[in-house]
Amino acid sequence: MNELYEELKRYSEVDVDVPLSKMTTLRIGGKAKYTVYPENQVALDSIIRVLKKRGVTYKLIGKGSDLLCSDEDFDGVIIRLDRHCHNSYFDENRLTVQAGCSIIMLAVEAMKKGLSGLEFASGIPGTVGGAIFMNAGAYKSSMSDILDEVLVLRDNTSEWIKAEDCEFSYRSSIFQKHPDWIILGARMTLTPKDSKEISDLMEDRRKRRMASQPLEYPTCGSVFRNPEGMNAWQLIDGIDYRGKRIGDAMVSDKHCNFICNMGNAKAEDYLTLVKEIQEAVYEKYGVMLHTEMEMFNWRETE
Repeated sequence: MNELYEELKRYSEVDVDVPLSKMTTLRIGGKAKYTVYPENQVALDSIIRVLKKRGVTYKLIGKGSDLLCSDEDFDGVIIRLDRHCHNSYFDENRLTVQAGCSIIMLAVEAMKKGLSGLEFASGIPGTVGGAIFMNAGAYKSSMSDILDEVLVLRDNTSEWIKAEDCEFSYRSSIFQKHPDWIILGARMTLTPKDSKEISDLMEDRRKRRMASQPLEYPTCGSVFRNPEGMNAWQLIDGIDYRGKRIGDAMVSDKHCNFICNMGNAKAEDYLTLVKEIQEAVYEKYGVMLHTEMEMFNWRETE
């Protein structure tokens, strides 16, 4: 192994040549040269310093639920916080949580403690950090509604940023403009409520997802953002793309704002399908659909 591997091993567990297809819910992506799992903030900071000193590209990934990775190998380092940095701390209705915590598990814990506010996240297969990065949401609620502060590592310094300074908007945040910033944790305020009432709502929404979304296939969640006053799925249905397939990438016939990996979908096939939908919707409706998922490890020309 080379010097970088040996240096990373001083601070973390290191895996070699792990496919990104195993780190994303879409199950698409080439191999990552190294994947590290820091146990704490000190180890993470040390790893970042090593990578910056050596000029090595790195990417933080949570559960990979909103990523479209290319089929090319990634000659850099993937950092994952979900293996170790996933603790949560409840203080009455205040919650402090590490970025690697599963947002679904956090919603369940909040429900058990009779705290409302995270019900919308009970079906989002991501981490707290990823949910903040995307300002994830559902059922007309989003992370920005409950966040007070976000703990961020930037310029070798960790600091708390107030939610109002995070430039949150629909599926967007300041963190998307600064890929070198790393979300470490968050503080949020929840609302006391009867646990059974919360549980019943979460169960009702689970049944609705099972009935309306293609959860039996790998996807990256909703592909397109809803244009103002419109539903993306209705526009896609209007161009007759429900069930449209290129290779093993297929527009779901259950919910056509989902594109499924039906077996061994290639990233290029998936992206071609996305572009075809955008062009057809624009031609028919004059509306440009913008994607929700993040593109990773693609050449700039693509």
